[in-house]
Amino acid sequence: MRPEILNPLFGETQSLKGIGKALAKPLEKLRLTRVKDLLYHKPSYWMRRKRVQELDEADVGLTIIAEVTPTDYRSGGPRSPFRVQAADSQGNIISLTFFGRNTGWPKKLLPLGESKIISGKLERYGDELQMLHPEVLELAEEKDIALVEPIYPLSDGLGNKRMGQLVKQAVAMAPELPEWIEPSLLESKKWDSWQESVISLHGREDAEQCDRLAYDEIFANQLAFMLVRASNRGKQGVSIQGDGHLLDQISLPFELTGAQKRCISEIEGDLAQSSPMLRLLQGDVGSGKTLVALMALLSAVEAGYQGAFLAPTEILARQHFEGLQKLLIGLPVNLAILTGRDKGKIRESTLMGLADGSIDILVGTHAIFQEKVHYKKLAVAVIDEQHKFGVSQRLMLTQKAEKSPHLLAMTATPIPRTLTLSQYGEMDVSRIDELPPGRQAIETRVISDGRLPEVVDGLGRHMASGGQAYWVCPLVEESEKSDLAAAEDRAAALKLRFGDQVGLVHGRMKGPEKDAEMEKFQCGQTRLLVATTVIEVGVDVPNASLMIIEAADRFGLAQLHQLRGRVGRGDVKSNCLLLRGDTLSETARARLSLLRETNDGFKIAEEDLRLRGAGELLGTRQSGDAGFRIASPDQISQLIAAATDDARLLLDRDGGLSSARGQAARIALYLFERDWGVSLIRSG
Repeated sequence: MRPEILNPLFGETQSLKGIGKALAKPLEKLRLTRVKDLLYHKPSYWMRRKRVQELDEADVGLTIIAEVTPTDYRSGGPRSPFRVQAADSQGNIISLTFFGRNTGWPKKLLPLGESKIISGKLERYGDELQMLHPEVLELAEEKDIALVEPIYPLSDGLGNKRMGQLVKQAVAMAPELPEWIEPSLLESKKWDSWQESVISLHGREDAEQCDRLAYDEIFANQLAFMLVRASNRGKQGVSIQGDGHLLDQISLPFELTGAQKRCISEIEGDLAQSSPMLRLLQGDVGSGKTLVALMALLSAVEAGYQGAFLAPTEILARQHFEGLQKLLIGLPVNLAILTGRDKGKIRESTLMGLADGSIDILVGTHAIFQEKVHYKKLAVAVIDEQHKFGVSQRLMLTQKAEKSPHLLAMTATPIPRTLTLSQYGEMDVSRIDELPPGRQAIETRVISDGRLPEVVDGLGRHMASGGQAYWVCPLVEESEKSDLAAAEDRAAALKLRFGDQVGLVHGRMKGPEKDAEMEKFQCGQTRLLVATTVIEVGVDVPNASLMIIEAADRFGLAQLHQLRGRVGRGDVKSNCLLLRGDTLSETARARLSLLRETNDGFKIAEEDLRLRGAGELLGTRQSGDAGFRIASPDQISQLIAAATDDARLLLDRDGGLSSARGQAARIALYLFERDWGVSLIRSG
């Protein structure tokens, strides 16, 4: 049960003063649904304002506060901005510029002849000074403008001033919490208490206190993972040692790579132990993870047990089912599939086969660990695209057997070594870091979007020759709506050229509708699939050998690499075209250049971390449970070693969760929603 002292922080933001239905929507869009979310809503930057007595060219580029008097209104027509001419006490003129058709509200804000306080960035427009959409206050309200102010990430309908007021309410509710950080570490870092650090986060530019809050989140994460590992070691599993009679019968069209053999050996060592395996298998697109997973499942079947293979979507589950069927041809192995689509007699038959043990391996979606699904002797569970599932969902699967089954999680998203520990800290890690021999590298080219007509012509030739292609549309803003709009507009334009050969998939489609579009593309009914990033993982169409990514400079390196990995799955040489804008930042230029030079996902992931730093790095929110709210990738890199050591000290030296510091750490686990670690201790 959550500690009572935290209950106010888990209250809904709508309980705060001044929040009605109008504000609820933008808050939800920013994932600020609880008071604690506001506490950790980190300012994007700090606005510094300069108070000036008179307007001066020397201040161009600065954000200023000044007293001016409006003298004239100017409007150049319905499509031109509305300008208010104003003067300071010395007669210096400034143009206060407003975009939008409604000219009434600027006039109301700035009536002619009345002195007002304005605040905003001073710019030069032609021969005159200008300020775009200034903040306007009465003279008596000048004291309300702070010279240094936090500027927060916002959403439509929610301004910075209102956000600041909400954050202030939330900070006032932050209680004084007992200290969970080891005293000598706290002293060496010169960190304040948790409560003081929260106040500092919103009250002043203080990187050290922000580091402390990031550390807290990382510490809770690592402690929860250690509790999972400890609980897992204490559980009784089954020792699996197959006799090889099934593995020896598999006929492979190629030799296993050294990396595959190494990973299989590591997994076999885990399976032979009586404590259940908890291992992550990392491998780039096309590295052969599924084959390694099949070896583990067959070892279980050889020893008289069952295996389960969990995929995040129905279409991916069916792809795995068909792929495993081909590998198991001629083997006495009963393979079945179970998804949400399976109903009636088919479903009942599958459930009976699991319960009586006649089904050896089950492939499916989350349906395979629902309440009515019972296994006779489940011993090995494989989870594909691990980042789609949280720790709690993995634990649900392990409860489907009398003795805890061995668990192998797989991910095709290469993760920098510095971040693996923060996302899969409860697991041992195996890496397939080489591709099978003969697999062709995808040729990647960067092309200016000014050559779009040439690209479309080339696409037409590709489709006419029997090829298939993807066209991925950019995320214009941080909203699914704009992502969808870009895809719909591009699909409509391409349909004018290619007609019914063009399909469209996006994240707002319902599952069956999306699956139907994907099936049309898989069977060749459509030859071009226009999509948002929903195709980033789990799509396997061997005939698709061309990937076009529009506005590629807006994507992260790791995401571009994953999208590129949708092609190159057949025998035909594959190409990826990265369309870029005319103006590129140095970082964007470096990203696109690296993609052109290498197909190594692990190298790309490490470089993505280096290039993007504290920015939003694809892959940092891998868990289906709570992600990192405040800790940035570079803070994780810098602080995770200390946090891991601190968590280990708590468990090994300081008495665990039952000690005084442990009780404080228990509060941290609930605060950062890693309380599944606590529940394991309770249930274990």
